[in-house]
Amino acid sequence: MGNATTIDTDTPGPMGYSVAEAHCALRALVSACMSELPRELEQYMDKVTFSSASPTGNKPCFPCPLKEQEAGCALKALEGCLAGAIADLRYGRQGRNIDVDLAKVTCFLMSAYITTLDGMGKAHPKIKYRLPGQYYHIHGSLEASTTLRMLDLPPFLAGSKEYRQCIAMIENAVNRLSIAELELINNQYKQAGAPALTKDQFRHTPHGQALAGIAPFTVHSLDAPTPPVPFPDLDPQHSASGLTQCLAGIRVLELCRVIAGPTIGRSLAAHGASVLKVTSAKLPDVPFFQLDVNTGKHATSLHLKDPRDRATFEGLLATADVVIDGYRPGVLASLGYSPESLAAKAQERGRGIVYVAEDCFGGSGVPGAVWSHRPGWQQIADCATGVAWEQGWFMGLDEPVVPPFPISDYATGILGTIAALAALHRRAVSGGSWIARTSLAQYDLFLLHALGPYPHEVQEHLWETHDRDFFELRHSDSVDEVGARALRSMKRLYPELFRDDMLHKAFSPGFGGEVAWPKEPLKVAGITIGHVRTTRPNGYDAPSWDGWERDESLLVEQALPSLL
Repeated sequence: MGNATTIDTDTPGPMGYSVAEAHCALRALVSACMSELPRELEQYMDKVTFSSASPTGNKPCFPCPLKEQEAGCALKALEGCLAGAIADLRYGRQGRNIDVDLAKVTCFLMSAYITTLDGMGKAHPKIKYRLPGQYYHIHGSLEASTTLRMLDLPPFLAGSKEYRQCIAMIENAVNRLSIAELELINNQYKQAGAPALTKDQFRHTPHGQALAGIAPFTVHSLDAPTPPVPFPDLDPQHSASGLTQCLAGIRVLELCRVIAGPTIGRSLAAHGASVLKVTSAKLPDVPFFQLDVNTGKHATSLHLKDPRDRATFEGLLATADVVIDGYRPGVLASLGYSPESLAAKAQERGRGIVYVAEDCFGGSGVPGAVWSHRPGWQQIADCATGVAWEQGWFMGLDEPVVPPFPISDYATGILGTIAALAALHRRAVSGGSWIARTSLAQYDLFLLHALGPYPHEVQEHLWETHDRDFFELRHSDSVDEVGARALRSMKRLYPELFRDDMLHKAFSPGFGGEVAWPKEPLKVAGITIGHVRTTRPNGYDAPSWDGWERDESLLVEQALPSLL
């Protein structure tokens, strides 16, 4: 397996540690996922390099004890290997070098905190006035009133309340209940929630034991035989540009909200797929995250309980290659769109389909995975699996703290992308329909147990160099407060990550302003990885595969003469 780097070796990270150790993380990832990967993939491993034009790329940057950057680099490298394998199937075999930019991976993992609209980021006080719809916080399953009522708190309070007053009010309400009582009412009200466990406590739960026996992602046949599906011929529009993408002509229906699931769609769009995000105006979402994860897609609104919208959706489904399901397990099945039912329809049309399922706890269909049905978000997974306790201990506390940035979300999104690419490769070679699954908990277990924490001296260096006010955070602080303090500290320590040359900038008609977002960290020789359309809000586009705009200038910046 390749471990070459093109970073400045005179500027290693703390105590001589290098994030270029990502090649070790790649070996661990491939070992954990080997049964799910095409056998042809091994030849691509020696083509991987980890590089950075900036010395910052070689350093652990996040104020976190776990190897999030190394994991992200390994995931992007494996994504590149699969993109290379598909490109070889499609355009002919060649020795495709694969390069992962270490610094750009760091940016990718905190993309929501770097993306801006007319220079305004997530924390800007005026950003909410530039975004469509109501602004929701990610907690409380995107609409917190049910959770607050569950705790006997009013959903709205007259007059202003300071941040600490609100925290104290909610914490006092929670402290009146035992863990067992909280579990009971969470289930009653169908709300997200989980006890904060250490990594060892989670591994000893029935669910933790069940997940220990499966890979970070899985790809299984749906037992609906159809012939192999070769990748489509390039249309004249793509051929004229000279910029080939490995998934050009592939159609993806994305049924997801927030970050992890939509990141799968955003990444597949970067490989050239036509990704149509389908949401309902009756369901809440976070407008600012749409600014980030809707890049490269079209986005339409359909309510799948409405007969006319269902008919429109089924028309789209008739020619789709991939369906991404980011909802709680069973939700789409209850609407008639289970993996098995879609595979049966695909068998009737004689062309298999790939179903990609991403959720919080994972383990659907695995004996003993008793939490697989539970709702949840990134913070819930980080608390349940032990990541939050590792963060708290790193900060010198005897309590869990949710890590900064939605890193698990983005990393799980890359895992889902890898799973989708692996399943599309299988469909092309063997035919049939395939179900690919991953989850936030599966990523967290890989991070905790396959990679483990940084050495003590690296953690000590991070603790000494990051801002003191970050380490004053407590278990009750909001994710936005945690992220804001970490971002201030990283901007002071690593300004290179926030330079203009790390970003794309383009006008978004949907949002009515200039959007800046992180550049793709992955390059594969002979193909181009990047987007041909800017982001837009949910529901912006017609529910159609026809008439999609393409801005080739967005791709030119990503195109390389060659990596051979």
